[in-house]
Amino acid sequence: MTIEDHSAVGIRRRIASGHATAETVVREAFERIDAREPTLRAWVALGQDQALATAEALDRGPERGLLHGVPFGVKDIMATHDLPTRCGSPIYRDWQPPFDAAVVALARRAGAVMVGKTVTTEFAHFNPGPTVNPHDPARTPGGSSSGSAAAVGAGMVPLATGTQTAGSIVRPAAFCGVVGYKPSFGLVDPAGVKPLAVTLDTIGVLGATVADAALFVEAVSGLGLVAVAERAGRPRRIGLCRSPAWDQASPDMTAAFLGLPARLEAAGAAVVDCALPPIAAEALATQMRIMAFEAARALAFEAEAHWTSLSPRLQSLLTEGRALSRETYARDRALVPRLRAALDEVFASVDVLISPSAAGVAPPRDGGTGDPQFNRLWTLAGTPAINVPGLRDPAGLPLGVQVLAPVGYDAAAIEAAAWLERVLAG
Repeated sequence: MTIEDHSAVGIRRRIASGHATAETVVREAFERIDAREPTLRAWVALGQDQALATAEALDRGPERGLLHGVPFGVKDIMATHDLPTRCGSPIYRDWQPPFDAAVVALARRAGAVMVGKTVTTEFAHFNPGPTVNPHDPARTPGGSSSGSAAAVGAGMVPLATGTQTAGSIVRPAAFCGVVGYKPSFGLVDPAGVKPLAVTLDTIGVLGATVADAALFVEAVSGLGLVAVAERAGRPRRIGLCRSPAWDQASPDMTAAFLGLPARLEAAGAAVVDCALPPIAAEALATQMRIMAFEAARALAFEAEAHWTSLSPRLQSLLTEGRALSRETYARDRALVPRLRAALDEVFASVDVLISPSAAGVAPPRDGGTGDPQFNRLWTLAGTPAINVPGLRDPAGLPLGVQVLAPVGYDAAAIEAAAWLERVLAG
């Protein structure tokens, strides 16, 4: 099947037209999982019997909602009442919550069928899980939404949930060659998701297409995104943003990104260079301090009761966070509204910005999950960010570019991302 056939939008079309049932779609998903999971290791738990029972019930009843019959994966820091929630840690090896996270419950209410829990790094930080990159098993799929990105990238499911505290949706999406949509902060309810840093954690989705990501977030948030994704209107002015981490971009990323303006202008958009305000240079270190301070509090129980079960890297983060003063944290948090105001001035002259999603292609697995330096600024600011696949290095590995819009302008970001997706596919 083509990507259109097993995308979420394509599945909805097949079911609505009578060319497929929810049961056949779910069985197809498990066939693809069975074929690739022994190598990919994207899943920490699968629920085939529950998923098929849900699909059969959907087939017997009326249409449930926007996601009727669509299989999806759930990042394993999100509570699910029918599968364990392990948070990538031995501390929660046997934890079975009696409830669903809000995003899971809302997706199910809209007719989505959960097929399993995807691998996450330890508490959505940087200690990697066993998942490999679907394009090259010697490379990382990124983190922390590693299993979700790999499962979508391998065509196992068209949708999987993710979270981003630094770069954990956009970066793995770039490495795995899929769409990664980090909505505006707070758009998707975080209830029932294990927190790492409460003012940064953002619930989002990995999808086969921009339209799929829009479909999911509309279903769980109520924000109208499907129509603008379908319209995919051309942005009038696109800002080319190199970001404060530009000097870390690989030669392949640099060449691909700087080659974009000619392609975008040929498709009818005006592209202008956009310089970020000086305050943006402070954002990277600020985001790191806020994350450390908040993680030391969010994981206080784990640190007190299970310190030796935490990885050295997570221990280091929590130690750093404990050492930061409340005064330092308050100063760092005070930067956020000033940063948003400064970015709004940049956005006033363009429809959207585009920037690299990561420094380059996925690095080798033994080097970790990759660096989120191209993402920290936008996570701190709370802006919508959408990785759009389509660029490749000379070896054919995915390179990602992200579409950015002001906080609350998710529809503008989705529409521009859908247009960019078509341009890059052409």
